[in-house]
Amino acid sequence: MYLHKTALETASNALFNLTYTMATGLKIADNSWNIAKFNKRDFKITLLHYPQFDSYAYPALHESHTIDLSKFSVRKANYSSSDNPPILHRKETFVLKDYPLFKYFEEITKEGEAANLYEKPRTIGFKTSWERLIRSKGYFLDDSGRLHRRTELANQNIDVALPSNKIERHKTAIDRNQLSAPMQILARHGYFYGEHSVLDYGCGKGDDVRELEAHGIDASGWDPVHNPEGDLETSDIVNLGFVLNVIEDIEERNETLRRAYGYATKILIVSVMVAGESTIQQFTPYKDGIITSRNTFQRYYAQAEFKEYVESTLNVNAIAVGQGIFIVFRDELEEQHFLLERQHVKRDWQQKTQRELKTDTNTITIDTIEKHQELFDHFWDTTLDLGRIPANSEFEFSVRIRTVAGSHKKAIEALLEQRGKNLYLEAQQARINDLLVYFALSQFEKRKPYSQMPEGLKRDIKVFFENYKEALDEATRLLFSVGEPYVIEEVANRAYKLFLIGEFNEGHSWIIPKELLTELPPELRIYVGCACQIYGDLEGIHLIKIHFTSGKVSLLRYDDFEKKEPLLIQRIKIKIRDLDVDFFEYVDNFAPPPLMNKSVFY
Repeated sequence: MYLHKTALETASNALFNLTYTMATGLKIADNSWNIAKFNKRDFKITLLHYPQFDSYAYPALHESHTIDLSKFSVRKANYSSSDNPPILHRKETFVLKDYPLFKYFEEITKEGEAANLYEKPRTIGFKTSWERLIRSKGYFLDDSGRLHRRTELANQNIDVALPSNKIERHKTAIDRNQLSAPMQILARHGYFYGEHSVLDYGCGKGDDVRELEAHGIDASGWDPVHNPEGDLETSDIVNLGFVLNVIEDIEERNETLRRAYGYATKILIVSVMVAGESTIQQFTPYKDGIITSRNTFQRYYAQAEFKEYVESTLNVNAIAVGQGIFIVFRDELEEQHFLLERQHVKRDWQQKTQRELKTDTNTITIDTIEKHQELFDHFWDTTLDLGRIPANSEFEFSVRIRTVAGSHKKAIEALLEQRGKNLYLEAQQARINDLLVYFALSQFEKRKPYSQMPEGLKRDIKVFFENYKEALDEATRLLFSVGEPYVIEEVANRAYKLFLIGEFNEGHSWIIPKELLTELPPELRIYVGCACQIYGDLEGIHLIKIHFTSGKVSLLRYDDFEKKEPLLIQRIKIKIRDLDVDFFEYVDNFAPPPLMNKSVFY
């Protein structure tokens, strides 16, 4: 419970006398606090000093004194030089209604509510995340901390430095000798096999388009500077790659995003530059971004901030696939295919033993299988991949196997008789785990009705679960379980004893090679999957650090993991509870640390 000093005496004489007696006895100056915090679980009082309580809308904490009443001791903390101190909201709740500024405080709170700043209260308690949220909503703070829309900033030139010359957007286009990061992501997910048309909206010098065309892809590009005559055609896939971050006009930026989305029939992939405050502070501020030394504009985003911007502008769900890269689906079925395929692990099932068929009880003899060995091997591999008997449409040689064996069911019965059930049962459990991970992580999206699911997914539900509801209930139970630190630690303990791979720090964390993730129990896969909802795909990541108690996952990227002692070049810390990502680059003054214990990751 928090009370302003002026409300303390009126609220409770007992609390008033206790607080002042303790403060006096421990020599805490009367002018060094103005808010008292009474802990309900611990026998403690904390006296907090917000020197700008009256003068600033969202004042920052300068210092605190925590009094342990049972020990008659005090612990002091100073935040006056912190870049990210705790801040206050809803100041009217700390004071009585006769406080002179009560109505003014209420107005400040109503402004924040109107701007939807209080939707996630757990993430706004510190200055950096609070100001990031304000920027993402299209607002800025004036000298007194009051909210204003960014359009006011652009029109009135408030508190920004204007460039001496016109911003030169054309300088932002770069030469590429390989596909851009968004295009590489699409390629990895199988979108460049010729079935989809592609529009590169804001194609720059057109290097992506030329490379796609060289591979036979139906690709076109348009750019207002470098290719204004390019074809603007409705396409299956539209790439808006690193365009929004160079547009200084906010309304134009929003309209560009909407127009690009309008040209897509299936997928829009959109990307921007991501950077932290330390990078941004090196440049001259302008509007909601900065001016570079080349007189170009850059609007750097935080990962969660950009996701919120895309979703609020288009009113759709955006899926993180990389650093500053998100996919928006116009085709709901395509979205489900994409998310399901993310969790469908292609495993290498290797048969090590075979048994002789009982020819007297089986119509399919060992000679029949050996005569059509390649066909039966292919059918077996498809079955293990699905974890169940494939439907006719799921096996490309269905007609042949049915001609030889009579049916898919008879074919699998003969193969199980010959090869045993162990691998098949393992494949079934692996597929069930994949589906549970998929359904758990799908809770972050709008739930799709059963009737609109891909046919393959409907078959999975029929085979592995009683019904769709049972699948969702089990997945939801798993999803909520990973919010309990003891669950993560217990499951990680069991998994480490099974695999004996990675760096295990008891009670703290487990660092694993990325390749091990798909073999882990579903609880750990879901936990890391929650982090990937914020960050994106794990392409280029070498090690994953699973923190047991802090609700964090760290991703580690090395320069060359094949060498004896690879050097750490990037650490990405995903704070799941805060929906935030921190990027740490090991460059310049930060020497890349070597990985000294590489052998434990094999």
